[in-house]
Amino acid sequence: MRGSEPMPGYGQLLRRGYGSLAAAARGCADCGWELSRRTWAENAHLRWGEVLLCGLCALGWTVLRRAAARRVFRPFGEWCKLQPKDAAKMPESAWKLLFYTISWSYGCYLLFFTDYPFFYDPPSVFYDWKKGMDVPTDIAVAYLLQCSFYGHSIYATAYMDTWRKDSVVMLLHHVVALTLIAFSYAFRYHNVGILVLFLHDINDVQLEFTKLNVYFKHRGGVYHRLNDIISNIGCITFSVSWFWFRLYWFPLKVLYATCYSSLQSVPNIPFYFFFNALLLVLTLMNIYWFLYIVLFVAKVLMGQVHEVNDVREYDVEDSKKTTNGLVKDKRL
Repeated sequence: MRGSEPMPGYGQLLRRGYGSLAAAARGCADCGWELSRRTWAENAHLRWGEVLLCGLCALGWTVLRRAAARRVFRPFGEWCKLQPKDAAKMPESAWKLLFYTISWSYGCYLLFFTDYPFFYDPPSVFYDWKKGMDVPTDIAVAYLLQCSFYGHSIYATAYMDTWRKDSVVMLLHHVVALTLIAFSYAFRYHNVGILVLFLHDINDVQLEFTKLNVYFKHRGGVYHRLNDIISNIGCITFSVSWFWFRLYWFPLKVLYATCYSSLQSVPNIPFYFFFNALLLVLTLMNIYWFLYIVLFVAKVLMGQVHEVNDVREYDVEDSKKTTNGLVKDKRL
């Protein structure tokens, strides 16, 4: 029975993580395409039936979202007499809030109401790892939901969601997330995958809930103070939880386990550099968005922003309208 390891600090993460990556790089004399192809053939276990099922579920999410928007979310927005701009964006946030609330709640169930020790002992995600090992049904269900939803999200971001200044980065995020989910399932790194999903989904729940309150604070031609207060509180809690879950727990629990602990349990673990590179890209995107959050909070503290209008970067269409308006003013 192995005892759980205490969570490291940033310094220990950098020392051990960099040391493990550097040692693995020095010891990889034949790294390259041929080794990657051979490693995939020997260790990846992904059936075409599973790929087809995931694709069908992704299509199902798209159909379900269109139906929910047409029959539930848009009629509800009209009934609440939202402003036209808010009514157009409300179905997107309502849909995402619904999914991420379900997915994060299921992640909580797996990590805190079963026997899986991954949250409190992250290195345990690699204990007893074997290639081709069976994926527990409850984790496989989570993977099917998440993988298919991110497949749907790539299409939705490009063709269904409001296009924003950071939408290109969002598309990159979805591609990275989908690749991580699919490959971690194929290589049976599903234990660490559940931890990664749990640490990210909570922020999406808070983000979409806050945005909905932003949209609902002006409805029926009346200002609703309660929704304004909730959106302001939500902005603060979202900022704090983003740092705590994605920039504190994620690197110290996940990156430490994948960079350092993985090699302690499985010295020749397959696709070590590939997975850690994608996780580092994900970390960089988390830092990128956190800088926007800090900038927004700074503007609020300096009085440049008097109310929460949107907790994400402004819409491109709004930017174009503002620019066109300024041009017209100059001509006048």
